[in-house]
Amino acid sequence: MNTSNLIQKVWNFCHTLRDDGVGYGDYLEQLTYLLFLKMAYEYAQEPYNRDTHIPEGYDWASLHSKVGEPLEAHYLATLHKLGNGPGMLGAIFFKAQNKIQDPAKLSRLVQLIDAESWVGMDADTKGDLYEGLLQKNAEDTKSGAGQYFTPRALIQAMVECVRPEPMKSIADPACGTGGFFLGAYNWLSHTNSDSGSGRVGLDKKQKEFLRHQTFHGNEIVPNTRRMCLMNLFLHNIGELDGEPSVERADALIGDPGKRFDYVLANPPFGKKSSMTITNEEGEEDKDALTYERQDFWETTSNKQLNFLQHIVTILKDTGQAAVVLPDNVLFEGGAGEKIRKKLLENCDVHTLLRLPTGIFYAQGVKANVLFFDAKPKDGKVHTKGVWIYDLRTNKHFTLKTKTLKLDDLRDFISCYNPENRHEREEAERFKYFTYSELITRDKASLDIFWLKDDTLDNLDDLPPPYVLQQEIIEHLEAALASFRDLAVGLKP
Repeated sequence: MNTSNLIQKVWNFCHTLRDDGVGYGDYLEQLTYLLFLKMAYEYAQEPYNRDTHIPEGYDWASLHSKVGEPLEAHYLATLHKLGNGPGMLGAIFFKAQNKIQDPAKLSRLVQLIDAESWVGMDADTKGDLYEGLLQKNAEDTKSGAGQYFTPRALIQAMVECVRPEPMKSIADPACGTGGFFLGAYNWLSHTNSDSGSGRVGLDKKQKEFLRHQTFHGNEIVPNTRRMCLMNLFLHNIGELDGEPSVERADALIGDPGKRFDYVLANPPFGKKSSMTITNEEGEEDKDALTYERQDFWETTSNKQLNFLQHIVTILKDTGQAAVVLPDNVLFEGGAGEKIRKKLLENCDVHTLLRLPTGIFYAQGVKANVLFFDAKPKDGKVHTKGVWIYDLRTNKHFTLKTKTLKLDDLRDFISCYNPENRHEREEAERFKYFTYSELITRDKASLDIFWLKDDTLDNLDDLPPPYVLQQEIIEHLEAALASFRDLAVGLKP
């Protein structure tokens, strides 16, 4: 079967299951379990003959030979057994459940996967299929999966600006489904690029490092972590019988001790860290969470400020970061102001990209990408000035009819000048602000705009109604989110 036919077949079956109430997320989950088992079975055959650590009687051979209720019963037993396994096996099957209640449809999915040879299939084909399902899952607003999905065009632009080098480590402390890892992997592994970087192919040692030692992540949601590991595995990152490169732990709990060359991240949206407490009457309440860490400049319940401090900690002295952050990180007073000042002093904060609204699946998000380099802790002020690119004013995007494309970010990449970021020129959307200008602003705010919003003057040139409607929703959602965060902080 050719690639397009296979992808169509997998999609069609997904739609069949949706009629039974099985969402994209549940389908992805079952596809992950079955694909992993089938690929492990293929690796155990000639010419690979690998020990996959899957117990006899709980492998693919024992599964695909059954149909109907015996298949369903054995599938449940297999999921439970493998969830207690070591390394990658245990990570993929951690707390696994069967979401396909119709044994006949489960049997059809097993047959669909059994009919293909997955190990021999091109990694781009397998990866694109899985990435496509991840995107569909993110678009399903009821699933809430959109918060774990960063627009791929934005990831690609960030990677093209940072330009990670071979034999260096890359971390993402909130890696979701692994988008930044795949973006960096594609940059490092594909020798030809339209960015004019003049890259050459990787040698054997560099390829091994890329597969097994480059990526280090955290993801606390078990199912999201599972999808991330499978996404990486289908792109030839990691090993079937190895240790997972993504830890199921809260990155903010403490300093991991490891230091990395690059951090590419989009920490979860939602300003305050909180935990839900249920009293004896069954009433729920939220209590703000703070992280007491010696390596942090300030103690705060603001999740993004904590992630920003954590990222500074885990970078090597020569490390580079590109991080998606909401607007409140740029202007918030109190701990926010102190952290911004410390960041400007201790790191070289050199570029800020103001992102347009309407590009994230999470509603009401106004975000930016902050680029900075770690520097030695020598008491000097390391930020000379910050270049700010405004991609928000007079820009209108939606998730369906006018999605953000890489072409929309080309001008920013050109202004960023990845070949030599020290040689830049100002443009209409790209301005330079010195350290002294920034530090004397109220609260050392980086929330800076200079372009005039055309729609305020020219009512004949307004965006289409559906775009205006979406932008109004975005603004209202952002305001509601701020009020919710404020309510958490005000509770005694």
